[in-house]
Amino acid sequence: MADTATRTLIRTQERKASAAFGGRQSGTRHPLVATAMVLPLAALLVVVFGGWDAVVTQASSVGLMLGR
Repeated sequence: MADTATRTLIRTQERKASAAFGGRQSGTRHPLVATAMVLPLAALLVVVFGGWDAVVTQASSVGLMLGR
């Protein structure tokens, strides 16, 4: 019984926190929003770790590993 009360309390706190940050319960983002969030970091990593050559090499390696 105490376990149920604890879980209920945690869920209530999660709902309050979610409501404070926009109220989205699903945890999903629009793909364009996700892309806009990732692009600055991706650009930084390209500059720091050797440019497009390394990115292309890694992408092709991953593609081969996945069988494409």
